[in-house]
Amino acid sequence: MEAESDDNLASQVEEIEALSAIYGDEWCVVDEVSRVYCIQVTDGEEKQQWALCLQVILPTDYPRLSPPIYELNAPWLKGQERIELSRSLDEVYLQNIGEPVLFLWVERVREFLLEKGERDQSGPSGSAKKSCEEEDAEETVTVVISPASSDSDLSPAQDEELPPIHHGEPVTDKRSTFQAHLAPVVSVRQVKLVQGKLMENKKIANATHNIMAYRIFCEDRNSFIQDCDDDGETAAGGRMLHIMEILDVRNVLVIVSRWYGGIHLGPDRFKHINNCTRNILDTCGYLEAKDDGASKGKKTKSKKSK
Repeated sequence: MEAESDDNLASQVEEIEALSAIYGDEWCVVDEVSRVYCIQVTDGEEKQQWALCLQVILPTDYPRLSPPIYELNAPWLKGQERIELSRSLDEVYLQNIGEPVLFLWVERVREFLLEKGERDQSGPSGSAKKSCEEEDAEETVTVVISPASSDSDLSPAQDEELPPIHHGEPVTDKRSTFQAHLAPVVSVRQVKLVQGKLMENKKIANATHNIMAYRIFCEDRNSFIQDCDDDGETAAGGRMLHIMEILDVRNVLVIVSRWYGGIHLGPDRFKHINNCTRNILDTCGYLEAKDDGASKGKKTKSKKSK
């Protein structure tokens, strides 16, 4: 673990030095001890009509395990535009898990500003250049971490039915095998039904870990019920749930089974768990459906349990 921490720190130092060289005075160190940085990104045009401040905090396990924590600050950035830019940055991270992403983020923000400038020639209000000092409230929904017995008001009769279960393609690395399983769910009770059904399969029941995360959206309360379980693989469930939050998927349960092969994988095990999660969500159509809030995945290439 100490070696991993040293590797992360060395990678962070190298990345920050590179960004300072590339962006010069635009790159600002807010708090070196806490690893807080920011950059004022503009559209690059002579008039610089559009600008925003990207502020990042680097966790100790970035880039190997965790993404940077970021804030997007601009008086004009709100509503759907804020959501779209945030999703775009999250997609960049998911496509480069385990790698430095700050340069890619900065340039993606710049592309966003250029695209906005092409769409809207009128420019922002006069306060746009204060974006490092001002932050608009983002549209939010409440997130409820669900206790095991909290779905009594979310379980109409149809919720008693076992939903279809889909299985992703197994991934093997150094004799450890990872496989994702997915089911559409609208209640915590359905989550339990799916878990019980999977445990009837002796191979899945004998997996070293069965890591789980789910998100259920309650339209009447504009809130999510969500939870995760590491099943002995420390912090893995939380990472899965974080990816599902980034991708804004809803009404879905994902379980990743890992069969340990006797050789330690180190941080690579989290990469495989994260990739299995994203791949089965993609295969079942949840990434295509996220923008319109669809709650049903498409039954495409996945294998359905019998």
